[in-house]
Amino acid sequence: MLDKFIVPILKRPLKRVAAQLHRRGIRPDTVTIAGFVIGLMAIPAVASGNPMLGLVCLLLNRIADGVDGELARLNTPTDAGGFLDITLDFIFYAAFPLGFAIADPEQNALACAVLIASFVGTGASFLAFATLAEKHSVVSPDFEYKSLYYLNGLAEGTETIICFVLMCLFASHFSLIAWVFSVICLITAINRVIFGYRTLR
Repeated sequence: MLDKFIVPILKRPLKRVAAQLHRRGIRPDTVTIAGFVIGLMAIPAVASGNPMLGLVCLLLNRIADGVDGELARLNTPTDAGGFLDITLDFIFYAAFPLGFAIADPEQNALACAVLIASFVGTGASFLAFATLAEKHSVVSPDFEYKSLYYLNGLAEGTETIICFVLMCLFASHFSLIAWVFSVICLITAINRVIFGYRTLR
């Protein structure tokens, strides 16, 4: 819901960082993989009771995710790079809440499981439609720079990151935040299924 407003604001600083990396010969895929590894470090950080370190890893991961796309556009974006980027993004999103479940399984495990299940709904509807949109040459007017059709909704990248940031800042309330965002993801998935079905039909 917020991506089409937030992404254009962030593009200028991300382009500047990408330009610096481009001059040093750093490849977009390298940034993608490095950002993914840093993001995964948030899990043991949170699990060991250090959600602020987890927050730092989260933010570095998201910066890398923005920079790699801008860096790719300074060269020639490839399908392989787009595939790697979206795949590692979805793995990171699903893995991030695990740190909270490990830190306090009695309090957080169920909410974490439901949240990850809701991510499956949003992710599956997103990727399934993107595949068929490509087949029928359907373009996304708000996100033409994306390597695949970007199907928007209540729970997009910006909302997910806000949710994760809140989890780190208010770790003792992880369960409540996870339950609320699970409902938002469920609504998003239902809307995407209905929209996708009607559009393709």
